[in-house]
Amino acid sequence: MSEIIIDDQTDNEQQRIGRILDGKHEEYAWFVNTYSQRVLHFTSQMLPDAEDAREVSQDAFVKAFRSLASFRFQSSFCTWVCRIAYRESINRLRRKQLHYVDLADIPAVADDELSTGKEERIALMEEAIDDLPPDERLLLHLYYYEDRPLREIAYIMDAESNTLASRLHRIRKKLLQLIKQKDNE
Repeated sequence: MSEIIIDDQTDNEQQRIGRILDGKHEEYAWFVNTYSQRVLHFTSQMLPDAEDAREVSQDAFVKAFRSLASFRFQSSFCTWVCRIAYRESINRLRRKQLHYVDLADIPAVADDELSTGKEERIALMEEAIDDLPPDERLLLHLYYYEDRPLREIAYIMDAESNTLASRLHRIRKKLLQLIKQKDNE
């Protein structure tokens, strides 16, 4: 198990959670007010329908509230609620029966092909990213746009860091293939 680092924010969260568990449920509003936009942004990365993203965000906060006594401060509250939101998003996508591409079938391509710097390549890259399944888009977003460490992403996505590093590598290869296809269209 990894070492838990306690900072002022974690200490503040622990105190608030203690008060909530002691019956001061109105304290939970602080968590919702503080983190609701971040969680909504997070769910929006996976769920293309804005209403679905809002519902899943709300569901995640409700589930977090109900499970508050089991929160062990192995992460920040925000990371924990994002983990819940991730699972809820996956469940929502499964109910909608979206299909995923098997990344193992994608042939290897040199990573340096993306470094052209041309605006057309950037536009093709953005289109290719939009074509990825939601969980792959989310992984790219968390890693490259939010600059989150793999350890934190692994916690949210309930996966091993090494597995996610391999997935990132395969996703980059997949993006190269998608860009080549779009380039030839």
